[in-house]
Amino acid sequence: MTDPNKMIINLALFGMTQSGKSSAGNILLGSTDFHSIFAPCSVTICCTLGRSCHLHSFMRRAGREVALQVQVLDTPGYPHSRLSNEHVKREVKEALAHHFGQEGLNLALLVQRADVPFCGKEVTYPVQMIQELLGHAWMNYTAILFTHAEKIEEAGLNEDKYLHEVSDTLITLLNSIQHKYVFHYKKGKSLNEQRMKILERIMEFIKENGYQVLTFK
Repeated sequence: MTDPNKMIINLALFGMTQSGKSSAGNILLGSTDFHSIFAPCSVTICCTLGRSCHLHSFMRRAGREVALQVQVLDTPGYPHSRLSNEHVKREVKEALAHHFGQEGLNLALLVQRADVPFCGKEVTYPVQMIQELLGHAWMNYTAILFTHAEKIEEAGLNEDKYLHEVSDTLITLLNSIQHKYVFHYKKGKSLNEQRMKILERIMEFIKENGYQVLTFK
């Protein structure tokens, strides 16, 4: 029986190698579940599910306080420096079905470095994988998580100015997903502040979706 005082949200991380997926996953979980280091190659080689502790009184729903638990699926970088594209796609497809087959996926987060231009053929590969795995409804269940957003401030820009100057490819993607995006700033903010800001924004997207989930068979 579903507990009305608790909500579980399921998130999956997608992105290119060294985009910051595992690090972002740790922020979302409030832990160090995922191995995250700088390396000149792909670090994550298999999908891993992490579960957060309950965040009590995180939100109110139907007039009552609700505790939130976050489940995050970390995936290998795509394209990968050691694994074939087909291997990664098969690994992620099986993990989505295994972990979220019945409960459903609330949101796929495309992790993109804010300090790396979104252009060229390879940057679209993770988007293509999301489209293939999530199907025709992918746009409703996809958001962008911009990592290294402190670089925007260091360059003397704000978010609006940054988004005004990005590539046409990224603008097209943002339009497709109804401008669902969130920036992750590390500088000057505690880990808990970083986490709360991102989760609050993610919950806005999920609420806009009517708390619906995408299931996998």
